[in-house]
Amino acid sequence: MKRHGVLRELIQNRQLLVMFLPVATLLFLFCYLPLSGLIIPFKDFDFSKGIFGSDWMDPLFNNFDYLLSSDVAYRAIRNTVLLNALFIAVGLLFEVGFALVLNELRNKYFKRITQSLTFLPFFISWIVVGVFTYNLLNYDNGAINRFLEWLGFEAVDFYSNAGLWPAILVIALRWKMTGYGTIIYLAALTSIDHSYYEAASIDGASRWQQIRYISLPMLRPTIIILTLLAIGRIMNADFGMFYAMVGDASPLFPTTDVIDTLVYRSLRKSGDIGMASAAGFLQSVIAFVLVLASNHAARKIDRDSAIF
Repeated sequence: MKRHGVLRELIQNRQLLVMFLPVATLLFLFCYLPLSGLIIPFKDFDFSKGIFGSDWMDPLFNNFDYLLSSDVAYRAIRNTVLLNALFIAVGLLFEVGFALVLNELRNKYFKRITQSLTFLPFFISWIVVGVFTYNLLNYDNGAINRFLEWLGFEAVDFYSNAGLWPAILVIALRWKMTGYGTIIYLAALTSIDHSYYEAASIDGASRWQQIRYISLPMLRPTIIILTLLAIGRIMNADFGMFYAMVGDASPLFPTTDVIDTLVYRSLRKSGDIGMASAAGFLQSVIAFVLVLASNHAARKIDRDSAIF
């Protein structure tokens, strides 16, 4: 009986299944089929032998030794986690705050223009942003240093001062991504029943009280889900951003060298596919554990807001 029920469902939903077939094919080709490459971190990869023909490492975890024992690798892992945690925290503050501000604007034309202008930087390549940043910060002819000298201050060598770069990266990322990141929060705010605000206004609640007791609680499920998804990517730095902004400026590596840029440099110099794959494998495992832990914490706060 169950088999006939499944067959009936397939026949009744055949049009939807045909529509889903291209998506399923792409999902299999680009998400599931590459999983066979998970054995590369445990192999002495040889291009001539291929993935399955290459010899197994002896010892098996030899490709992970560089990532787990090297001081440079430890620095990259530390920077990846700390910088991404900073990006998540500051991004959450800016995106939620900006969404709340836009939601409170009553002039719809000014609101649309403001949203469009803040969304525009998202379409600008990180290469362009990197060039723009260099023209602002370089020691000899940078616009900021020329302005500092005009005010009577000494020029700052930004590209030799690693301590300044976490803040510089945060500013660049927020300038580029705040408009894009605001969209989901703004959509969640606009879906709130307006009668809540009308009732609060009748009861004498101020605009700030309406934000505090209506808007923010209604946003909490969206904030939790997006934060959990961001934590899942905490071990994966935006290679385009870091390489375009920092490049091979070694004086900045103490605070800006992340796993992705370290693996790229190592792969470019040595061509060691096994080590690069081990880095990706380690990133995925750590991210998986962090998502499980964060989701468990989210269930303690709000059971309905957890991913699973």
